[in-house]
Amino acid sequence: MSRYIVKRLLQGIPLLLIISIILFVLMMNMGDPIATMGGKSMTRPADRERLTRQLGLDQPIYLQYLYWLIGNDWAKIDMDGDGVPETPGTRRGALRGDFGTSLVNRGKPVITVIAERIPNTLLLMLASEVVIIIGALLVGIYSALRQYSAMDHIVTALSFIGYSMPIFFIALLSMYLFAVLFKRWGLPYLPTVGMFDPQVGKTPAQVAWHMVLPVLSLSVISLAAYSRYLRSTMLEVMNQDYIRTAKSKGLPRREVVYTHALKNASLPIVTVIGLDLPLLLAGAVVTERIFAWPGMGRLFLDHVARSDLPVVMGILMLVATAVVVFQIITDVVYAWLDPRIRYEQ
Repeated sequence: MSRYIVKRLLQGIPLLLIISIILFVLMMNMGDPIATMGGKSMTRPADRERLTRQLGLDQPIYLQYLYWLIGNDWAKIDMDGDGVPETPGTRRGALRGDFGTSLVNRGKPVITVIAERIPNTLLLMLASEVVIIIGALLVGIYSALRQYSAMDHIVTALSFIGYSMPIFFIALLSMYLFAVLFKRWGLPYLPTVGMFDPQVGKTPAQVAWHMVLPVLSLSVISLAAYSRYLRSTMLEVMNQDYIRTAKSKGLPRREVVYTHALKNASLPIVTVIGLDLPLLLAGAVVTERIFAWPGMGRLFLDHVARSDLPVVMGILMLVATAVVVFQIITDVVYAWLDPRIRYEQ
């Protein structure tokens, strides 16, 4: 298994390099970072020329990418525009953890800007994933064991409704129901913006209370999909010969379901969950914006709107790396659940 993991990691390196080249070319054609740095005022021609040299935007795009990837501390830069490169570069490059500096947060390293928001997004994503997995297991197993019952039909209908709704509609609907209507009816209502009440402070209880609606919005679609997957795989496994043999030997129903059937029925779900984890970040982009949650998704939208290319590039590469890493983790968990899989062969 260790050889397989190392092999997959080595395969991921050229893949990430290709992704970085494509993203870099797209980012360079996305907007005008010099205009962004000028704010509301028009950037003067002399300042535009100076900033273009300082940011390296006057260089060919392949050289800009090379500086972004491996840094420019091995080269000299023409900072005064006299045609003679005399100033040593200071960038270390993405391979050494230097993704440049934010254009919006003047001079602040991209890594620092992203690191300030990652914990908030991870908190939201992990809480949503826990809700999704536990909810899907409960709903999927219950629905499979009571196939074609009245509750099975109700759960199936609710799952299709939940799966068919876009995430922004779920967010707005939950805000109207649990905040607006609950407040109108005199019931305890949920907060709709921010991470905590400034008058109370950032306490664990306040953060958990403010997480309810964003987590609900992020969880509904995936929970509906996973519960359908789990129901179908559980029904397929429960009709296998080894399950009938286990039942005929008189094993307790709980042991047959949770020890023998659920483990094999979970195999397709593991693949879906592993690939879906990085995609939760895409859902967080919309959710964090609607609920004003100070996470990485909201940071991404804010900096895209202001053409802060170093920060946007850093976030996209972080997501691409997460996809590769979670795919490898998925394969490892898959092999652990299914002893028939041997990656060494």
